[in-house]
Amino acid sequence: MNQLIDAKNITLDPDKLVSHDKIATSMYSSLELFEQEQEKIFRKTWVWVAHASEVPDKGSFKLSKVGREPVIVVRDRKGNIHVMVNRCRHRAATVCEIHKGKTSSFQCPYHGWGYGLDGSLRALPYPEQYGDDFDKSQHGLLKLRTESYQGMIFATFNDDIEPLEDFLGAARKWIDLFMKQGGGFPVKTLGEHQFSVPMNWKVQLENTTDAYHFPIVHKSFLQSLDEEAEKTFTFLDGEGFVEDLGNGHSVMVMIPELVDLDADLDRKIPERFEALAQELRDEGYPEDQVRRIVRAVGGSGFNLNLFPNAACSMAFFRILTPVAVDRTDIRHIAIGMEGGPEAANRLRLRLHEHFQGPMGFGSPDDAEVWERIQRGVDGGAELPILVNRGIEKEFQGDAGPRGHVSDETGMRAAYAMWKRMMQE
Repeated sequence: MNQLIDAKNITLDPDKLVSHDKIATSMYSSLELFEQEQEKIFRKTWVWVAHASEVPDKGSFKLSKVGREPVIVVRDRKGNIHVMVNRCRHRAATVCEIHKGKTSSFQCPYHGWGYGLDGSLRALPYPEQYGDDFDKSQHGLLKLRTESYQGMIFATFNDDIEPLEDFLGAARKWIDLFMKQGGGFPVKTLGEHQFSVPMNWKVQLENTTDAYHFPIVHKSFLQSLDEEAEKTFTFLDGEGFVEDLGNGHSVMVMIPELVDLDADLDRKIPERFEALAQELRDEGYPEDQVRRIVRAVGGSGFNLNLFPNAACSMAFFRILTPVAVDRTDIRHIAIGMEGGPEAANRLRLRLHEHFQGPMGFGSPDDAEVWERIQRGVDGGAELPILVNRGIEKEFQGDAGPRGHVSDETGMRAAYAMWKRMMQE
């Protein structure tokens, strides 16, 4: 167990914790700081809770988290999506413990209080004992403000926050591009790999737009590819970039020719996808659709970081949940094509397993490094953590500062937002 830091000589002043080119080590280890983050960040901003395809039908629900607070994401009988705190208004027991499914209502297992799909209190045993003034309409499940964009569902405890689309800002363009992985079909979730890492949540937040580590940490992945694919994923000498998109969001473009999956469809189909292309032709798909589907299966050429907890990472969603100052839960969610060809979705899952799966070449290596960072902060607490790579060569991009693909521009973007929210 790490020696968690919460000593009196550790400053909690955001100005001293975060500068333009470095952060304090206590950012990963202070218990008090972690508690402040839950209140000032995770309760105050838009937090990703689910994808619409996870609650496809009336009565569909799934469990999620906003920071550490358990919530239920549910679609009601009118098709509207609600996000509600998973806590009975009577004595605080959770009203649902099933990860996902379909239901007509929720009932507390302790005293039987029953709630509708919209969170309203519908019934309770022996109501006469509460007196004539008891108002059921005031005792429904606590509901969060909920909005969605391109099927991505966000929720917040902050009723005064700006609309979701304004918060996403320049990131919306990149979300639109990412969703082209439907290949002409709606995007849906296919399955996921869940795991927990003994690290602070900000370690993972940094990683999504960190290309600098790729040829080192993921050397085994590169060696597992054919020559053509290995060349594609050897991108540090290419024309890629990382850009600050505002509000803590950032994008890292690794393979520029795969930013817009609908562009240049006449380009040669990579060898590793030729069998899929032929299978689609044999199923009767026209050539232009074959090429669009095959291109979508390979994934987009960029990682998009959405502050504070979500990423659209090449071909999957990566969602983080802060559990403790030194523990973070991660979900790697595979995506595919709703109503698309089975062969394409099958290959999407195989590619996901190859990198993100528990026996893959990507996630296990990432998790090992993340854990080693958290172990390392036990030593040299007075030493800063550097986020200065490329800072002197940044220039103005379409939305904000832009740097080389290996620069730490995305991390600086996230910490600027962290600092702003912690000061508020």
